[in-house]
Amino acid sequence: MLVRRLCVRFRSRLRGDGGMNSAEYAVGTLAAVTFAGVLLKVVSSAPVQAAMNGLIERALA
Repeated sequence: MLVRRLCVRFRSRLRGDGGMNSAEYAVGTLAAVTFAGVLLKVVSSAPVQAAMNGLIERALA
């Protein structure tokens, strides 16, 4: 009985918690979508678009 308990404990320690579970995936996905939305707002703003256009024009000139 003792050997069996030790084997079970040893196997459970070997497996560990190597990945994310569903709740962690949901939080990670929500964070990624939020970051993408903020980035889209920043990049589509007028000052950033003007700066990007100026940069592209200078690069092509």
